[in-house]
Amino acid sequence: MRKESSTNAMNEDHILRNCGMAYTLSVLGGRWKPAILFRLLRGPMRYSELLRSMEGVSERMLVAQLRELEKDGLVKRTVHAEVPPRVEYGLTAVGRSAEQVIESMSDWGNMHRPDQ
Repeated sequence: MRKESSTNAMNEDHILRNCGMAYTLSVLGGRWKPAILFRLLRGPMRYSELLRSMEGVSERMLVAQLRELEKDGLVKRTVHAEVPPRVEYGLTAVGRSAEQVIESMSDWGNMHRPDQ
């Protein structure tokens, strides 16, 4: 945790307000967010489907990343009134608008990733 009045926090706030690239990377970036978004481009998925499709992600991390994406308006959480309750995650219009960026990032990474 850092103080909101710290120089570091003020610098981050300044760059996020004034640089589209920095803002985009702050919303879409990270280890798991691009993978989540890429999967949801195919359509809504249940939490358990997402978890199974992403090798190496912990339940705690997946929940945290989904909450951040929901807070940023890219993902919507839909609870279906059934027994047992069914929860699905899908892209919002804002999330769907990032499709070209996400696919371009994937293509670029595949072209420039060092061979294993």
